[in-house]
Amino acid sequence: MNQSSDADVVVIGGGPGGYVAAIRAAQAGMRVICIEDRPALGGTCLNVGCIPSKALLNSSRYFWESKERWGRHGIVIEGLSLDLPAMMRQKSEAVRTLTSGIDHLFRKHKIERIQGRGRLTVGRVAVSASEGGTRDIEAPSIVVATGSAPIALKDIPIDEQRIVTSTGALALPEVPEHLVVIGGGYIGLELGSVWARLGSRVTCLEMTDRLLPGMDHELATQLQRILEKQGLTVRLQTKVAAARRLGETIEVSLASSGEGRLETLQCSHLLIAVGRRPSTDGLGLEQAGIDVDEHGFIKIDRQFRTTTEGVFAIGDVAGPPLLAHKAMDEAVACIDGIAGRTGYVNYDAIPAVVYTWPEVASVGRTEDELQANGVTYRAGRFPYRANSRGRCTGDLDGFVKVLADEKTDLILGAHILGPDAGTTIHELVAAMEFGASVEELSRMSHAHPTVNEAVREAALAAHGRAIHI
Repeated sequence: MNQSSDADVVVIGGGPGGYVAAIRAAQAGMRVICIEDRPALGGTCLNVGCIPSKALLNSSRYFWESKERWGRHGIVIEGLSLDLPAMMRQKSEAVRTLTSGIDHLFRKHKIERIQGRGRLTVGRVAVSASEGGTRDIEAPSIVVATGSAPIALKDIPIDEQRIVTSTGALALPEVPEHLVVIGGGYIGLELGSVWARLGSRVTCLEMTDRLLPGMDHELATQLQRILEKQGLTVRLQTKVAAARRLGETIEVSLASSGEGRLETLQCSHLLIAVGRRPSTDGLGLEQAGIDVDEHGFIKIDRQFRTTTEGVFAIGDVAGPPLLAHKAMDEAVACIDGIAGRTGYVNYDAIPAVVYTWPEVASVGRTEDELQANGVTYRAGRFPYRANSRGRCTGDLDGFVKVLADEKTDLILGAHILGPDAGTTIHELVAAMEFGASVEELSRMSHAHPTVNEAVREAALAAHGRAIHI
């Protein structure tokens, strides 16, 4: 290690990629400085993203089920009411506990943390500290992990009160009378589900011909039907032309792509959830000689090296998929490479989860992708309506689908719509990581009764041997 420098590794960003990179580097015996402008570590995911949204999704599902589902199990609740401030406090406590945990880990590993903004120079990072003053930090290795930010729509001013991004939607002080969501991706569907369960009328607008663009088409189609049964209104092929706030009302101008006519929709709140962009503002990428692609993501090679020597990039800022666990995987692999070890990320086996109810989970290729690439494959499907655990709990919607190569029988992809799909998918992730065939998956013993039995049945179905359908 170079003792003449200020640190061995400087990490810009304290989100899932950044803080994991810092900890991994400290574990390797490196001197580490982490720069993060938020008061709390954890980035968007922990502070205003993954964790608070999942806390509200969980709490809102309890409330919804107590009204809509518990009666069939013989549980009768009279005088049920919503205490939204208490629900928000529970969300905030989950965030506070986890951010405090990262602070503890930084102290444990003797990682220096600077609150401020970092700007790249040649071999250095210029830091503007939040409490004032500047500092130049020299290090042989610099890791950029600044994450992403919500994409704004032109001419729609965001105030985070009535016209909100995901950040504002997680902190509304009251249940919206009518929430319009622009975007049918995972953020829009999750937050739309939260407020629909708590009593809001929710309309989801998606400009393409399906929800969850990029995920399995069959899965997205069935999810739409389920969400509509839960009370959400979904409008596809609908583009927002403009929106303006008129006091406590939002006026949204719509253009239906199929008909080409304009329409006005009024609501109390508007959520813009049309995707995320890389957070590179103020980093000085151009001056540092770091190239970006046409979408603004930092270009990297297989070792996460940018076009400037000694500077690496990981996580959302380095391109999709924009997932916290992908950023963590890249953090470990990047630091291992800097430390002279072999870093490894299998991008074909990174799961993606949408935390609606039922949940959506996918890993690997979709049928659309396989067909577009001329891959011959087998598809095995099994519905939760035929799953014994689903019958016990009443979670009957959805299915498991496993896709296997016709020639090798290797698992190419798996897609789940069902209860706890985000947990169940990891059986498929492990199988793909270790190169299991569908035949091998179908021979694995599965405890009865469990939802995971649907995975084995889907594997059996790929060869026409499902037992329970």
